[in-house]
Amino acid sequence: MMAFTILGLDHVLLRIENKETMLDFYLNVLGCTQERQLDNLGLIQLRAGASLIDLVPTTSPLGQNGRGVPLQQHANLDHLCLRIEPFDEAAIRAHFAQHGYDIEASAVRYGADGFGPSIYVYDPEGNTVELKGPPLAQQAE
Repeated sequence: MMAFTILGLDHVLLRIENKETMLDFYLNVLGCTQERQLDNLGLIQLRAGASLIDLVPTTSPLGQNGRGVPLQQHANLDHLCLRIEPFDEAAIRAHFAQHGYDIEASAVRYGADGFGPSIYVYDPEGNTVELKGPPLAQQAE
């Protein structure tokens, strides 16, 4: 029996090289809207329906946490986030431990539904998957 049910994709984070070109594409070609921008981190969050697309220039403070410049032969996706319910950390930890996976400590992070609990887990090839719980009461940014 599963410890949770996937409700949908919360957000994706793309590490980018050309901010202007990427913003033009996502805003003007795809029709996303800009939800917020955190210049101190180098994070631009775009609304895509019920989900977010995060753009992070590799030269920004947040972008420097990545694995170098995204190249055509390498993935430029930092992580994907799945919105789940319920968010029972003990049950989630037990579920992944049963399958031989370690997960990081939970933290409150911002996503498409606002601030809420989340946990990072890594797939067999090292890709990061964030499991995000329901939103908490409104918090200050």
